[in-house]
Amino acid sequence: MTLLDECLSPHVAMPQRDHIRLDWQQPYPALERARSVAWTCWCRATVYELYEGAGRAFVRRTIQLDSGHQVQETFSWPINEARAIWTALLSGRAR
Repeated sequence: MTLLDECLSPHVAMPQRDHIRLDWQQPYPALERARSVAWTCWCRATVYELYEGAGRAFVRRTIQLDSGHQVQETFSWPINEARAIWTALLSGRAR
């Protein structure tokens, strides 16, 4: 059994050649009460989470470094649009 066999959360696919480039920025406290509803596996250096709250949603990216964690977020979208971006991210069509 490998480490990947033990993972319960999905892994992000390699980016496709024509993938959408997401605009990553420093966390903005406007949606600080949002909650994480989906996430990728923590076994990778970069972890993605889908956050939803107040009818809006965004994706958070955490890069796990030896010196600490670097956290960035996308802009927020209506929940249905953010879920489509989340699906694109998982399949390699967005990064």
